[in-house]
Amino acid sequence: MQKDFDIIIAGGGLSGLIAAIKLSQSFKVLIIDPDSYPRHKMCGEYLSLEVEPYLKSLGVDLSKLSSVTIDQFRFTRGLKSLETSQLPLGGIGISRYSLDYELYKKANENGTFLQGRVTDVNHIDNHFQVIVGKEVYKAKQVIIATGKRSVIDKKLERPFIFKKSPWLAVKMHYDYDMPDNLVELHAFNGGYAGLSRVETGKVNLCYLANYDSFKDYKDIDAFNKEVLTDNKFLKGFFENAVPTWKKPIAISQISFEEKEPVEGKLIMIGDTAGLIHPLCGNGMAMAIHSAAIAAQQVKPFLNNEITRDQMLINYSNEWKSTFSSRLRYGRWLQRILLNEKFTNIAYTLIERIPFLLPFIIKKTHGKPIAI
Repeated sequence: MQKDFDIIIAGGGLSGLIAAIKLSQSFKVLIIDPDSYPRHKMCGEYLSLEVEPYLKSLGVDLSKLSSVTIDQFRFTRGLKSLETSQLPLGGIGISRYSLDYELYKKANENGTFLQGRVTDVNHIDNHFQVIVGKEVYKAKQVIIATGKRSVIDKKLERPFIFKKSPWLAVKMHYDYDMPDNLVELHAFNGGYAGLSRVETGKVNLCYLANYDSFKDYKDIDAFNKEVLTDNKFLKGFFENAVPTWKKPIAISQISFEEKEPVEGKLIMIGDTAGLIHPLCGNGMAMAIHSAAIAAQQVKPFLNNEITRDQMLINYSNEWKSTFSSRLRYGRWLQRILLNEKFTNIAYTLIERIPFLLPFIIKKTHGKPIAI
């Protein structure tokens, strides 16, 4: 196998695949990921349409992948429910199983894939050496898209990786009757759950829970029955929903600590650069958008039009300009929605000021990506 590339991308999730599709149009690209395709991934599976024009420019037509268009949002806690609110741009319900596989096929047209795990990256004599098992691959630049946490984060001694995180995420698909155009967010003691339909007709339940609220229960089923059902709407869901998988996907140690989009001379994209709280429903779009920004800044560097340092400064500045506000609103919303007293105050304000909820939703969504 060829070992010398213009770009090596560590991680083949949404952001890694998008960067690969764009950059492989002009350069030699290697994408390295430990898993095969198609596969399910932890995700709310609501994709904001802010990315639709950009995906179309890459030859990916969302309308051919899913007919589930979402334009309404509803929030509940305990016995209370807010009226549905219009989403700013709307979104599409699509599983990562389907979307990632479509992007993989597109990236595979010009890029090269290697199934393996990147264990180290070294910068030597103006190029990078990427270690995968006993093999060494070389590139002019490396993009890290390894997700929420990885061995590379430890190698780079990123501050968040050494802090214990209390968050556990759980995802499962169900047969359940709910409107196609609705995404719901249901708060419970110590967490919140999202519900929306995907292209298969199944409903995706994805929730985030604080480990302190989970640790007293022997398993996920017990936690669902004892804690999530305190929310009357989730209680109704579990009484009527039928799981379609043998067991849910679960991951722990999810960190929402601030991260830097550049570490050393490496470009970070997707969740590796910064993770927005799932309640904002915008993580998939942010991953795609960050990859678009990275590809835009890497191209002139590979064409020898700018220096590496200038590329890294440009990417960091644009990433922060695009996402810092959204991440800040996400952290603020989480503090409110996990606190019953604050939630009750928010209910009162939103009831009295109807435009407040659409305003808040808009603050966690972005504008369409420039093509």
